[in-house]
Amino acid sequence: MEIARKIGHRIKLYGELVMFSHTLFSLPFAIISMIWAAGGFPSWRIMLWGLIALIGARNGANAFNRVVDRTFDAQNPRTAHRHLPRMLLGEKEVLLFVLINYAIFIFAAGMLNPLCLILSPVAIFLISSYSYTKRFTYMSHLYLGFTIASAPIGAWFAVTGKFAFTPFILGTIVMLWIAGFDIIYGSQDIEFDREHKLWSIPSIFGLKNGLRIAAGLHSIMVLLLIVLIPIRGLGWLYIAGLILAILLLMTEHKIIKPSNRRVMKVASYNLNQVISMVILFFTMADFFLLK
Repeated sequence: MEIARKIGHRIKLYGELVMFSHTLFSLPFAIISMIWAAGGFPSWRIMLWGLIALIGARNGANAFNRVVDRTFDAQNPRTAHRHLPRMLLGEKEVLLFVLINYAIFIFAAGMLNPLCLILSPVAIFLISSYSYTKRFTYMSHLYLGFTIASAPIGAWFAVTGKFAFTPFILGTIVMLWIAGFDIIYGSQDIEFDREHKLWSIPSIFGLKNGLRIAAGLHSIMVLLLIVLIPIRGLGWLYIAGLILAILLLMTEHKIIKPSNRRVMKVASYNLNQVISMVILFFTMADFFLLK
């Protein structure tokens, strides 16, 4: 029992390290992409290996980011509680965790099709290099969104093994959405980023302008979600879900308060997890009930 308890505790620590619950940001869009690509549910084999690839890539990237940012995390009061600053996990074991997850990702990509396998090293480079962007460009928010946008694009490739227009629209939607709420999240660290010469849109352009830019990115995201209606022949259920998602986005921007960490967690994370699930539910309902 003691061994099982210790194993369970380590699994919990690694789950917290990579914020496993945040898989809800990219997974719903990957599922939408897969179902649209397949014209229905793809085979269990594609669903299984696609899910394994997604989890391996995001876990590896998140853990790598924690290693790269460990010094800054230790100095920032908001992040000093994280696992590496508190030495709840060792740097070497986290790097081993990164390598294992990237190996799982490459293997899963190879089990899908040759295109996914060929592109897997490119994906690893992109998702790993994000960790350094905040050191030299305020576009790091968009770069983060760009890396996560690989989820719906890769999901389409997993099903078809071919390039297409629709997954890149979905990818752009994800990029703008993630970048927007990452700017909101980054507004908590304006003074810290300026003091430590880290680049972010809020620290460079100020709080008000940063939040305006976030709202602008989310507005373009909504426009692209609307553009999908004629492209995919979407019906009233999708539109109903889109309206609900817009209301949630408006709520997100309404409640922003950088001085209140709890409120910022709701605005940056909790509401966006709900938004992705709303879009998934109504899109799938529209596809299967109205097609």
